[in-house]
Amino acid sequence: MSIRFTRARGGLSSWPVAIVLVFGLVACSGGGGSDDDKPDVSAAASKSSESKPDAQEEDSGQTLAELKGPSGLFLRITDSERDAGGFITIGGDLKNDGEKTVNVPAQLSGNETEIIKNGSSLGGATLVDPKGKKRYYVLRDTDGRPLTTTNFPALKAGESLPVFMQFPAPPADTAEVTLQLPMFTTGTIEISG
Repeated sequence: MSIRFTRARGGLSSWPVAIVLVFGLVACSGGGGSDDDKPDVSAAASKSSESKPDAQEEDSGQTLAELKGPSGLFLRITDSERDAGGFITIGGDLKNDGEKTVNVPAQLSGNETEIIKNGSSLGGATLVDPKGKKRYYVLRDTDGRPLTTTNFPALKAGESLPVFMQFPAPPADTAEVTLQLPMFTTGTIEISG
């Protein structure tokens, strides 16, 4: 990536802005620690804003679980990664297998006021550790926003949307968890990593 600076008329008035931009790029480029140790929440979030992946993307990856929902909605789980930070990221595709355009139900956000006030999400999802007999809820940021895909568009027939959810990780010896999502069937997922 190259950055080009030009001198503005009337002196160096554009230099402070350029310097801030350069420092911003350097700060955002990372440093300190391995990228393998951190989730790529921004990449997952940007994936969630894409409207329709191509067929090759949709068919890539192993299917870990399939959850059927209302009105032809279908959730295919393809990733379950345990991260060093003490959480697990579940990823996949939410697809409209029906013949009509469908709005993603508000019930998927769950019933907690803190999550609902931040818009539509998968905040109602939970992971159940049958071995440890514990239930894990979707993580939230400091503003109470759930760490999941949010603000779903209406899905046209055949359209799919990449989604993700982050949870506290169960103990290291837990290899399987059950994913529950309001209005959907449940699915057992093997944890990798």
